[in-house]
Amino acid sequence: MAAGKFVVLMVMVALMVEGSRAMTLCDMNDEGLEACKPSVRQLNPVDPSPECCKALKGADLPCLCSYKNSVWLGSLGIDPKLALDLPPKCKLQMPS
Repeated sequence: MAAGKFVVLMVMVALMVEGSRAMTLCDMNDEGLEACKPSVRQLNPVDPSPECCKALKGADLPCLCSYKNSVWLGSLGIDPKLALDLPPKCKLQMPS
């Protein structure tokens, strides 16, 4: 739990330092993350859009999977189970 809070703190510090620069997470930029948000929210999730699938195709999936137990996802309104369901819905191979 303490490690998760540390990660959140580090991300917040990085965002403050970076200022107006776009955020990237596991090779997904802001646009890709935003495109996938409607598919990973608990209330009324939708199938991933073509833009979301395109962003996931270029993402580092093992890196994304490393966040599945992070408190950081919940703070962003992301349901880890729904997030793990995205690659198969986009016809992408899940990392082992």
